[in-house]
Amino acid sequence: MAAKRVSMADVAAEAGVSGQTVSRVVNDSPRVDPATRARVEEAMERLGYRMHRAARALRTGRTHTIGLVVSTLATVGNSRMLQAVTDAAAARDYGVTVATLAAGASVDDAFERLHDQGVDGAIVLNEATASLHDTDVPAGLDLVVVDAPSSDGADLTIVQSDHAGGARKAVEHLLGLGHATVHHLAGPADSYASREREHGWRDALAGREVPEVLRGDWSAASGFAAASGLDPAATALFAANDQMALGALRALAEAGRDVPGLVSVVGFDDVADAGEYRPPLTTVRQDFDALGELAVTALIARIEGSSTHVHGRVPTSLVVRSSTAAPR
Repeated sequence: MAAKRVSMADVAAEAGVSGQTVSRVVNDSPRVDPATRARVEEAMERLGYRMHRAARALRTGRTHTIGLVVSTLATVGNSRMLQAVTDAAAARDYGVTVATLAAGASVDDAFERLHDQGVDGAIVLNEATASLHDTDVPAGLDLVVVDAPSSDGADLTIVQSDHAGGARKAVEHLLGLGHATVHHLAGPADSYASREREHGWRDALAGREVPEVLRGDWSAASGFAAASGLDPAATALFAANDQMALGALRALAEAGRDVPGLVSVVGFDDVADAGEYRPPLTTVRQDFDALGELAVTALIARIEGSSTHVHGRVPTSLVVRSSTAAPR
């Protein structure tokens, strides 16, 4: 037999307040003093009360659902951002609906699907942000954009990882070990994150030889193919993500070029298995949890009318492991 659903009346009796007070807490009304709100929320937690989304939508005009627009979930960065966004949304009792962009599809298609599902707002992620240049944002749809230039529009809320700063840290680490210059295995040219990481690499090499860029598509296979053509004189390589760095490690191993004995390698992202690469990978850590938290917080602030224009940047950090060393 199914367990009886906990009602607002049950919560009111448990907390010793009226049903109207519980309703005000559920609907985030400011007309509840903090002590009473805390007592009601504690009663909700004890009883396992869950708000009925459809009923709440009828009362408030909001579904407490946000959309996530993404070009693909095949990349590590996008899949980790999906997890971070859903975790941050769930903590605020918001659901998440994902709209992926099929090959050749425009962001308008994604917005139309999300509109049909009644989302309160949407987060546009990474590569999908490029499609915003060719569309008008639907009226009434609050947006937060992850990893796009701050110049993309004064009406947009934009949050970013510090890609350029992380790349500078990676290159400065290699130069500090004594390498004369650092080669770069970049991501796709049309990716904002890839361009920012390349800018950071170039900035850190100011006044030094700047080698020709190798380019991949974020995949390990593309890293293997690109690194197979690495200059035989190269002693240091900065890859724009860990998956391409993994492919580069294989290419160097097959060429008999010991890492880090002959070539030092640094990646970007700090994926879950980066410490298990052979050798364990020095890399730049993105704080995906903080980025997802910032994106969700900014979007809900827009939805609830407390903020309309924010630019936030999440710091990155260098994690030094065994794939880097002083040149021989």
